[in-house]
Amino acid sequence: MKINILLPYKEKFDENKASSVSITVRNNLLYSNYLKQIRIFGQVTETPLFKDNFLGLKYSILSFKSKNKFLAHEMLKIISKDLDKNQLIEIHNRPYLLEEIARGNKFPISLFFHNDPQTMKGSKLIKERKNILEKSAAIFCVSEFIKKKFLEGINKNFHKVHVLYNGVERKLKKFPLKKNEVLFVGRLVPEKGVDLYVDVIQNIANKFTNWKFHLIGSSRLGDDKNKDSLESDIITRFKKIGKQTQFHGFKNQDFVQERMKSASIIVIPSIWEEPYGLVAAEAMSNGAAIIASDIGGIPEVIKESGVLIKNIDRLKLQDELEKLMNDASKTKYLQKLSWNNFEHSSKNSSKKLDNYRKRILSNYFVNN
Repeated sequence: MKINILLPYKEKFDENKASSVSITVRNNLLYSNYLKQIRIFGQVTETPLFKDNFLGLKYSILSFKSKNKFLAHEMLKIISKDLDKNQLIEIHNRPYLLEEIARGNKFPISLFFHNDPQTMKGSKLIKERKNILEKSAAIFCVSEFIKKKFLEGINKNFHKVHVLYNGVERKLKKFPLKKNEVLFVGRLVPEKGVDLYVDVIQNIANKFTNWKFHLIGSSRLGDDKNKDSLESDIITRFKKIGKQTQFHGFKNQDFVQERMKSASIIVIPSIWEEPYGLVAAEAMSNGAAIIASDIGGIPEVIKESGVLIKNIDRLKLQDELEKLMNDASKTKYLQKLSWNNFEHSSKNSSKKLDNYRKRILSNYFVNN
């Protein structure tokens, strides 16, 4: 048996450059019973995660295809030469590739949505999502929020659509030692609310001189040196606040986890509908008190274990942050809630996905 995972071309399945989709795939591999049967297809990279499973493909302009179609066709070439007749294809976040892959392939296909289907090429329209349901063995959504978006306007084949929350690896064996640190992790773009975070820190830093404020991220995937004007402005303003602030740029998972381990409070001030909330799950795995937007899939992760703000703005965020920084007992209470109520583990996610895979393959080859 073989399981073939197709990543979006822009994803770097790399130890130092992995972003959310790659991190999720990596985390699901950690405890999979099918690890030896799994192949991951993506753009070639220097230090791949799970290098024994990864097939890095170098794009050629001579292919006369888009980069994602190039990956899909190269994957199909490799699959077609494989004598194994028991295979599964899993497409991540590129629904428009389904049609081409289904046309040149006889194996069952699963499609994974890490973003709102109604905003993605190949799944924006109801008729496109109906076609996906007809041609896929299963559709996996990272939250109930995304599942509802996919099924909007559809009244059949519900059984094919599943919620598979992103799995996070908890490396800590016991609750960590916390410091007076506030942390933001994410892309430095307006929809992530990073400007709200910087505005608030500008206003309160001089009131809390015994606190440190951290900012991790860049505007694009990886540490892009060609920063746009908004990103440059954010970084400049944050650094000017003073010695209490530290800007780290884009960092790998090990670095992020170390910062989350010591952070007392993690702020997630998104102003767009987050599909899931990977930072929230990671924050919970590290026992941080969380202040986040009550939007998209974030509430499904945090539930009652953090502060959720409806219609977030600078004043609301500042008010909630100051409340926690002034009240050590409440902060510690939320930290314990976060730690104790963490449930989106890699182990659980891997087990659940393996069970789906087993069922898909069993049903497909019984009926074909």
